[in-house]
This record gives sequence, structure tokens and C-alpha cells, in this order.
Amino acid sequence: MRRFLTSTLLVLIVFGVGVWVFRAQIATRVMSAVVETNMRADRIAELPDGLHVTLCGAGGPLPDPVRSGPCVAIVAGESLFIVDVGSAAPRNLATAGLPPARVEGVFLTHFHSDHIDGLGELGLQRWTAGSHRLPLPVYGAEGIDEVTRGLNQAYRLDAVYRTAHHGPEVVPPTGAGFRAVGFLEPADGEERVVLDQDGLRVTMFKVEHPPIVPAVGYRFDYAGRSVVVSGDTNKSANLEFFAQNVDLLVHEALSPELMGVIQGAAEAAGNATIAKISADVLDYHASPRQVAEIAAAVEADHLLFYHVVPPMPIPGLASVFLDGVDEIYAGPVTLGRDGTSLSLPAGSDEIIVR
Repeated sequence: MRRFLTSTLLVLIVFGVGVWVFRAQIATRVMSAVVETNMRADRIAELPDGLHVTLCGAGGPLPDPVRSGPCVAIVAGESLFIVDVGSAAPRNLATAGLPPARVEGVFLTHFHSDHIDGLGELGLQRWTAGSHRLPLPVYGAEGIDEVTRGLNQAYRLDAVYRTAHHGPEVVPPTGAGFRAVGFLEPADGEERVVLDQDGLRVTMFKVEHPPIVPAVGYRFDYAGRSVVVSGDTNKSANLEFFAQNVDLLVHEALSPELMGVIQGAAEAAGNATIAKISADVLDYHASPRQVAEIAAAVEADHLLFYHVVPPMPIPGLASVFLDGVDEIYAGPVTLGRDGTSLSLPAGSDEIIVR
């Protein structure tokens, strides 16, 4: 037995030394295999026909380790679209197996910085990784021309450098930047059909986010399934009108209780600026209970919270955020974080949380 143990120990030592000596080569081979597997993978093709929603950003403008700036990825059939592009969203897309090169269009709800500050990076990744020959379409209400024009100007020199370095066949100069597709903000009770192709119908409707004008939400209808994305809004009767009987309601929410804690801490610390902002944001965002009221009123099959504010870094705060929601809305509720995904297969009433 002693000889066996000694032999086993020697084998383990030799193996361990070998791994240590050749660790760089082993790591390089593992990396190569992983990268190749990821490049060959096509998650969109693996999804069943239907609507599929992934949060490429589930938070707001405040730093949050599990929730980046707001971003909702929508796969309809084999087409990938994005609603808003907050910070880190393009990288989160890749992590979720949704290549930025596959993005066919972006829908902006409004022009607050946390909803557009990842747009430049998304456009760059989409163009260079996909050798696109046409700019990325960006849909939105009035003001969209100014946003895309500014980004195109900001990235103009970068585009010149990349074409000069990699060549026009790899990064065609005609594919750089963004193409604005603008619409007037709809009036209450009015909708705008902003996209109608390959069985997907995307409609824009007005929401309440004063003093921000325009501010809109979007409804996606495809293969008998439906998703509404609220954008930033207070409780909105107009949103309720256009979200009737929706399968999945993706709605922003801000907790007044938790923002009150931040306001109190700011006041105690003598930070009047943060205290004022913490109070101001309450009047143009919906609370979790208000969102539950909307979900119940429209008879949504599932409620997904996104643009979750404030961050909740301490265990137990999620229960404060969701307090009372289940007393108002009886359906399933998901508190989103980066990477949260739900599938709505065609020809089914099922909603699968992945």
C-alpha cells in the first residue's frame, strides 16, 4: 500500500510539473478551441421560430455590477434588432451569443445619454465584423437625425483609419456609421408602423417621460407572439392602450423606497446635488407597483422588469424592489439583469425563461 501511494504521489507530481511547465501551450490550445467554437456557433439559427428577448442591458445610468445601461435585443425569426444601446451593451450582446454583426436595426425610445452611449461602439462592431456595405439603420422620433449625424461625425476619422488599415473589401467605407429613419412622435391613441418586413411588425407609441420629448415605446408582433418595450416612462395610459393582451411586457421601473434611501444618505453627507436628482427622478419613472398595475390591466402573460433603478448590491434589496408586486399582478414576474433571456415560440402560448 505504501509503495502504491508513493507511486501515485510521484505520478501526480510529475503530472503537476508537466502542467506547470506547459501551461502556456495548454492555455493557448484551449483558447483556440473556445474561440473557434464561438465563431462557428449560430445561436440565432438554433432558436425556434418566434420572438426571443435578451436584456443586453438591464440597468440605468448608475454603476451596477450586474446591470448595464438599458438595451433590449429582439430576435424575430432569424432577424436581430435592438431597442436602445446603453453602455456595455455591444459587449453583452457578444457574451449572450448575439453577434453585433447580425444587428439589422436599432430602435431608440428617447435620447437620454444612458440609452445611446453604446451606439457608437455597436455601429463600429457591426460594420467591421460583418463587412457591411450599408450603414446601420436607427429608428426613432424627431431628433434622430441630430443623434446619428453627431455620431457619424465623431466616428468619421476612425472609419477612415479602419478602411485604410484593413482595406475596403473587409471594411467597406459605405457601411460605416448610421442611417436615421425618423418619424414624428405619435399622439395619444395613435401609432406609427416603423417597420413591417418578413412577418415582423414594429409599432411606435407615445409614453410619458416629461420633460423629455419625444419619448416612445415599441410593440413587436411576429408569428402570433407579441412584446412591448416601454422605454423610460411614468405610468402611462397610452402604453396600456397599445399593450393590451401582450404576451411579454418589458417595462422599466424605479423603486421610490430605495431611491429614498439614496436621497437620505446624500442629504446626511451634505451632497445637495445627488439629493436633488434622487428626488427629481421619481416623477418621470414608474414604480414597480405601478408597473404591476399596468401588467394586470393589459392582461400581460409575463412581466419583465428592466432599466432597474437603483442598483441593488446588497442581498435582500430585490425583495424591497418587488414588494407588493405579486399582490397586484398575478402573472409570472422576472427581475431582469444582464443576459436575462425569454423565448416566445411561434404557435405556442409558452414563455420560456432561459
